Amino acid sequence: MDIAEPTDNAEDSRFMRLALALGRRGLGRTWPNPAVGAVVVKDGVIIGRGWTQPGGRPHAETEALARAGDAARGATLYVTLEPCSHHGKTPPCADAIIAAGVARVVSALVDPNPEVAGAGHWRMAEAGVVVEVGIGAEEARQAHAGHIRRVQDGRPHVTLKLAVAADGKVALAGRKPARITGEAAAAHVHLMRAMNDAVLTGIGTVLSDDPLLTCRLSGMGERSPVRVVLDTMLRLPPGGRLAHSARQAPLWVMAGEGAPREREQALTAAGIVVLRVPGTRERLDLAAVLKLLGGRGITRLMIEAGPIVAAAFLRANLVDEATLLRSPSAVGADGIDALDGLPLSALTQSPRLKSLGSEAVGADMIETFERM
Repeated sequence: MDIAEPTDNAEDSRFMRLALALGRRGLGRTWPNPAVGAVVVKDGVIIGRGWTQPGGRPHAETEALARAGDAARGATLYVTLEPCSHHGKTPPCADAIIAAGVARVVSALVDPNPEVAGAGHWRMAEAGVVVEVGIGAEEARQAHAGHIRRVQDGRPHVTLKLAVAADGKVALAGRKPARITGEAAAAHVHLMRAMNDAVLTGIGTVLSDDPLLTCRLSGMGERSPVRVVLDTMLRLPPGGRLAHSARQAPLWVMAGEGAPREREQALTAAGIVVLRVPGTRERLDLAAVLKLLGGRGITRLMIEAGPIVAAAFLRANLVDEATLLRSPSAVGADGIDALDGLPLSALTQSPRLKSLGSEAVGADMIETFERM
């Protein structure tokens, strides 16, 4: 019985890349479970593919094994995260792999979940399955960043999105909304929404922009995330687009402990979930907000808010990843800065974030950052 270190094998790397690509199909749809991908291969031929299904089950491994059928006996299974070893709402995937007669498992990562944490690998190895861990580990850590963050820190992985004009502004004078980026960048943002469990904004943005915050790419309406609004005193307009769409896409409003109960009742009657969070009359405790979201199963959170909320998350060191969309056009000297009370360099030159590079999307540029 042994769990082997990964070998530098081009074929293993190729099949793991496919498993990672399959797993990404589930991003935004599998919470509270991770979006795992799996591939069953025999004699160099793919005989089964699977990815975690909406709601978190069936799991990727059982999906791939079901497609492989009896041919899985003697095959190799590539999986982006350690197969589970505990009984939850479904039996352990490790047992299903053993029962299918899989000869070898190539796993990218040990699952940090204390209910697994290596036990799945050991169970398979004890049953005579050859287990190799580590192929594609870095890519898998990125793919499962939300799951890892929630298990380790009790909160979601946070991505801050900012669309900024060439002069560093994000809105017109008086906080009037301005169209900053083009259609291609807007489509990228909708895809980001679909790949996150939830998208968060502040009540200031709601009152000035009346946003919808759904995914409106063709054929992807059902991929809309949970919409979360920071609204200390429950000022959310009952006639706004968010409230009107609460029964089509989930809407959670984070209110202060002193917010009026009658407003909560009115919002609840409209299908809105109201959650109380500690804080002051002006500002909620962001760490408590994230802990509450993590407790409700959210693993990946996108911040799509105005300068006040964006700056608050940066100041609190709660940004794990950032996407900066830069337009070649300017708003004007009287426009609103991207970060309230902070220069844009607080993001672009932060000692806590490193740039992963930029790419052109239409006429705009998109630069991504991640926590160091």
